[in-house]
Amino acid sequence: MGIAFKDLLIAKEINIDYLQNKIVAVDTNNLLYQFLTTIRSRDGTVLTDSQGHTTSHLVGMFSRTTSLMQKGIKFIFVFDGEYPALKKKEQERRYEIKKEAQQAYEVAKEREDIDAMKKYASRTAYLTAEMKQEAKELISALGFPVVDAPSEGEAQVAELVKEGKAYAAVSQDYDTLLYSTPFLIRNLSIAGKRKKANTLAYTTVEPEMLSLSDNLNALGIDKEQLIALAMLIGTDYNYGGIHGIGPKKALKLVKEHGHKFDEMFNSVKWSESFSVSWKEVYDTFLHLPVQKNLKIEYSELNQERLYMLLCDKHDFSRERVDSAFGKLADVAKDKKQKGLGEFFH
Repeated sequence: MGIAFKDLLIAKEINIDYLQNKIVAVDTNNLLYQFLTTIRSRDGTVLTDSQGHTTSHLVGMFSRTTSLMQKGIKFIFVFDGEYPALKKKEQERRYEIKKEAQQAYEVAKEREDIDAMKKYASRTAYLTAEMKQEAKELISALGFPVVDAPSEGEAQVAELVKEGKAYAAVSQDYDTLLYSTPFLIRNLSIAGKRKKANTLAYTTVEPEMLSLSDNLNALGIDKEQLIALAMLIGTDYNYGGIHGIGPKKALKLVKEHGHKFDEMFNSVKWSESFSVSWKEVYDTFLHLPVQKNLKIEYSELNQERLYMLLCDKHDFSRERVDSAFGKLADVAKDKKQKGLGEFFH
C-alpha cells in the first residue's frame, strides 16, 4: 500500500522490550526484499561471496534475527505462495521499473557516478528461488518454523495472528491490515534506522504497532469498508486506484455509501479505470487461500548447519557466527536455561 493509506492510520511506537517472550509472524518475502535493497556495497551492488553468489539476504536475516532473539522475541516465518491472478499486472509494472532502473544503473556505471549507481541499483532487487531456499535453511537452523503460504504471505500471517498462534504480524506493508490481522508491527529492528525510499540517506525509526480495531474505530468504519477504501486509493490488485481520489475523499465516500459498494464504485466510474470488476478485487481480499490450524513447531538451534550454510558455503567468518552464538548463550544463561538448545522452551 502507498503512503496515502498510511496518512489515515494511527500507529503507536513501542519499545523492543515490549515484544519479549512474544511470537510474531513475519511476512518474510517483504523482509528479504528489504535486505536485498538496503544491504549493498558502496557502488550499489549486492554483497556476494567469493563465488559471486548473493549474500545480502543472508547477512540481513542472520544479523537481524539473532539480534532480536537476544531480546527474547520468537518468530514464525511465512513465505509467499502463488500470487493471485489479479496481481499479474502489478508484477509486470514492477518488472518494468526494475528494467528501467537497471538501464539507469548502467549509464551511471559508465559515468562512474557512485551515488547514482547506488541509487538505481537498489531498485533492481530480485528475490530468486535459490535465495528463498537459503533463507529457509537459515531460519530452520536457527530453530524457527517456516510456513509456505498457499498465496499471499500477508494473508497467511494475518491468519496465524487471528488464530492466536502469533501475537502480531510483522511487515512494512500496510495492506496486511486488509487481511484483518489484529496487530501489525513495522520497523522491527534493533538498529533504529531505515533507508529512505529512493535516496541514499537513512532516517531514525522506532518499532511501531498498529491495532486494527483502534484504527477502524478512529476511522469510523469496519473491516469490509477498509478494503473498499483501499481499493479507491489503489491496491496491488488495482494499482493507482481511481484518479482524483485521495485518502480523505475515499474515506468520505465510504462513510457516505456505507456498505452499498456497488453504488459507490459505480459513482466513481470504476469500469472506466479497470477492466476487472470491483467485486473480483474485493473478493480476492476476502477469500485468499490460507492454511488453517497449522501445527507450529520449534526446534533446537543447529550450529553445525549454520556453519555449513554461512561459513563453508558463503564465506562468513566463523568469528562472526560465534559472536552471535555467544550472545545468545549469555541470554540463555541469564534466563537460567541450560543452553541454546532450550532457547525456545
